Amino acid sequence: MTRQASKVFGPTITRMLIDARLDPNHLAALINRAIEEDLDGGQDVTTMATVPLDQLSILDLCARRGGVIAGVPVAAAVFMAVCGEDDVEINFGAQDGDVVEAGHVVISVRAATHALLRAERPALNFLGHLSGIATSTRSWVDEISGTGAAIRDTRKTTPGLRALEKYAVRCGGGVNHRMSLSDAALVKDNHVLAAGGVTQAFNLVRENFPGISVEVEVDSIEQLDAVLAAGADLVLLDNFTTEQMREAVARTGGRARLEASGGLTFDVAREVAATGVDYLAVGALTHSAPVLDIGADLRTES
Repeated sequence: MTRQASKVFGPTITRMLIDARLDPNHLAALINRAIEEDLDGGQDVTTMATVPLDQLSILDLCARRGGVIAGVPVAAAVFMAVCGEDDVEINFGAQDGDVVEAGHVVISVRAATHALLRAERPALNFLGHLSGIATSTRSWVDEISGTGAAIRDTRKTTPGLRALEKYAVRCGGGVNHRMSLSDAALVKDNHVLAAGGVTQAFNLVRENFPGISVEVEVDSIEQLDAVLAAGADLVLLDNFTTEQMREAVARTGGRARLEASGGLTFDVAREVAATGVDYLAVGALTHSAPVLDIGADLRTES
């Protein structure tokens, strides 16, 4: 896919991607890789053998169970890339962030059957995976509703899919942590060990990157006191008990934001949020979310 993404996806889909804070050129490369992986240098032998070349069809992407939708413009981009902007008609039955019930048609696409069947699996893979993350995130968000805390993701993402997966978290009502190692600092235990102490590590980051946001991981109340005194604006409470979290909130007194982390499970989410922390870090949003079951139903026209 050598053409500019805007020429591949068309102006409407390109604008949808940009509005979602997704890079159309990056997505074009991902889609190209997914299609090449499916064909593996050959052709769709089943479709070539069974489907007339001139046949037109409508493909409905339909939710098999209820959930939160994410990745509608991504799936649409797949169909645009495979079918061609001038040879495809796409109708949207849902937008990203919508809650749908089983049986809801998310996208309907009219194009040549050959093209639809080539695009079907890559589109479903993206849409089901991202909707699964959004659905899981919404469950966590709903669980802690009213506490004042937010659900936040981590960098535990699928290589190459971070921007998409973190977008899905936003669709589910969660908030993003840093996108990369360069846009914010997170001083963890290995940095503390290398620098000779938690305060030393924090000060070194402040000195070398004065304009960057710095979060510091602590595993004790004593370390919390030290980094608060040093001026940390965000502190990650690693494997604190809920009693320790409540003490940390009281000692912090609003001087910094606090993030609970370390194997948090859904059954304790509300208890943790009720301690007064600002964020719950949940790696499972991206590394363990089950796919939302979305199927493809074909309707032939000729």
